[in-house]
Amino acid sequence: MKPTLAALLLLTVHAMAANPVMPGADPHATIIDGTLWLHPTRSKGGGTFLAFSSKDLVHWQERGPILDFKDIPWVAADGRAKHGAWAPCLVAKGGKYYFYFSAGPQDPTHPSRIGVATGDSPAGPFKDSGKPLLSGGNGFEAIDPMVFINPADKRPLLYAGGSAGSKLRVFELKPEMTSILREIPVETPPQFTEGAFIHHHGSLYHLTYSHGNYRDDTYSVHYATSTSATGPWTYRGVLLKSDDRHKGPGHHAIVEDPKLGWLIVYHRWEAKGPGPYTGSRQIAIDRITYGADGFLKPVMQTDEGVSR
Repeated sequence: MKPTLAALLLLTVHAMAANPVMPGADPHATIIDGTLWLHPTRSKGGGTFLAFSSKDLVHWQERGPILDFKDIPWVAADGRAKHGAWAPCLVAKGGKYYFYFSAGPQDPTHPSRIGVATGDSPAGPFKDSGKPLLSGGNGFEAIDPMVFINPADKRPLLYAGGSAGSKLRVFELKPEMTSILREIPVETPPQFTEGAFIHHHGSLYHLTYSHGNYRDDTYSVHYATSTSATGPWTYRGVLLKSDDRHKGPGHHAIVEDPKLGWLIVYHRWEAKGPGPYTGSRQIAIDRITYGADGFLKPVMQTDEGVSR
């Protein structure tokens, strides 16, 4: 019996599924109307951001630039010649999309900053709010924004920080999503370096974050839980770490796919040895699951990846 054309096409799609899915780093992942959207660190010709979307997790459409630093006067106002467009985050609320981003790097005279821009689509274009949302300094590096709307009370919370001070800070945003209402004092969880991500599942808030140096094999994802979105945190160990051929996995997002279940989207180096590594980091997608105890189970990096 010969396979139908539809079956052959399905086999072809699955045969094409592979990790890594594209060059890039610091991917924020969101599922919108069944489409997976990625907003990574991946600049084209300077301080720009791009977006990528896929319905099957195999074929990706590039959009953008969706935001360009040349259109944001406050970025260049610090006098630095070049700025890194890093580690964005996308949040939908009230029919609008809010795009949070890092403008770095940081040094003693030029602190890093986090900005926010608004658009009508995850593909942009996004219009900046006109001012930084948060600035670094005094031992705190304002990078790696993660905005989470707490399902318990609908308050928008901004998680930020890492690297220079390895400090996590949490802020409640005003309902309009583009300014800070107040800071909420929190403890920094064990082994925290940067790249916080939080989601709610079961009765717990699951906080995952990067640890180590992003250029070597110490970079990894660690895990803590709490019954509150702001801690205190119970440390749960290492979730994702280097193996023989895939090094420095980190700065990730966790999403629930309507067909595949829970996925972790992260960057890694396709390399051997302890590092430091050079070249381009790569974005990979793998499955992540919960155990019978309700906690996330350690993730194995794969070359196969996932597809619908």
